[in-house]
Amino acid sequence: MNKAVVLGTNYYIGLSTVRNLGRNGVHVVSVDYAPSHYGVSKYVSERLIAPHYEKEEAQLVDFLIDYAKKQKEKPVLIPTADLYVSFMEKNFDVLKAYYLWPNDKKGLYAELSDKETLLKYTEPLGIPTPEIIPMDTDNLEEVVSENLGFPCVIKPRDSMPFVNRFREKMFMVHSRSELTTKMALCRQEGFDVFVQRIVMGPESNCYSFDVYMQDGEAKSYLTTSKIRQWPNNFGASTYAKQEYIPELYDLCMPLFKTVDYQGFAEVELKRDQRNNTIYLVEVNVRFVNFVEMHCHLGMNTPMMYYNHAIGKPVSGVKLKHNTETYWKYLYEDIPSIKNYLKTGQMTLPDILKTFRLKKVASTFAWDDLGPGWTFFTWAVTNKFKRLFKQ
Repeated sequence: MNKAVVLGTNYYIGLSTVRNLGRNGVHVVSVDYAPSHYGVSKYVSERLIAPHYEKEEAQLVDFLIDYAKKQKEKPVLIPTADLYVSFMEKNFDVLKAYYLWPNDKKGLYAELSDKETLLKYTEPLGIPTPEIIPMDTDNLEEVVSENLGFPCVIKPRDSMPFVNRFREKMFMVHSRSELTTKMALCRQEGFDVFVQRIVMGPESNCYSFDVYMQDGEAKSYLTTSKIRQWPNNFGASTYAKQEYIPELYDLCMPLFKTVDYQGFAEVELKRDQRNNTIYLVEVNVRFVNFVEMHCHLGMNTPMMYYNHAIGKPVSGVKLKHNTETYWKYLYEDIPSIKNYLKTGQMTLPDILKTFRLKKVASTFAWDDLGPGWTFFTWAVTNKFKRLFKQ
């Protein structure tokens, strides 16, 4: 009776969310501001093209309210990207009157997503978190030199536009002069950024703790480790595996219990090779890359979110062993491999050693072939267009 209104299905995270709701018989409504490179999944019951979440924010709010008013029961509103989480937080009260979602604490998701406000929760709990210095700090270069040292990283508060502009998730800076140059570029381009201590270590030291919380209890969780990412060293996973890392539960759970977190979250962490300490790097409060792998392993996060929102109890696996399950995003794993080889960070034997024939794909699905084929066609056509321009 309650429709699932999914904000943002123009990326494989949204696609996986749609599929794993639709496979369970939920009436799925996709909402995008433009047609998608992935086309339309067969699990989409209604496809809506709506105003832009940022350029036409007020219009989108009205659009969603008008849609909800026509339904017999309140729909469940599901964000699949940080910018849609931000949109829902900004319009929390008015949207809550017409839609359901698990979180009832206005502003909590926004504070946990922000690297600076996150510190007010992690520091009292003694959770190791890399220090940050805001871009508007007086004598920034001197403060960074004295407190963080080099190398360090410049990170954006809003990562998607930054990645679209620079094809990097952050800037690594190795000197005071480079910090000055990169900060000037960020200011010129209008990006709100901060400087953060770098956690040293290889890709295999990058972990995630993925959990679904309901009523103060972890209903389902698993942990993963990265194999490759794009951009290299400071990007999103392109090839990863489920791997049980025992320390992560005790490290992360105090945060979620303290704030009475409701819903799905992923904590990104990294073990520093210099002192073996695991640092909490980031908290994602929306669905992530591994939705398809979660569901494959028995942690159907979209259905948990949906059932939680409509008042039902949720459950799923609590993995405390290795399953040898691998996940891959081929489109960005190809440039990732090329750059690792080019920079000498990995060798061909390193790449081949991790190769698995059986893995969970980000986009391709035998029961829903259309989006995978549509995206493949777009990717090949786009590549040829770039080659012809060159």
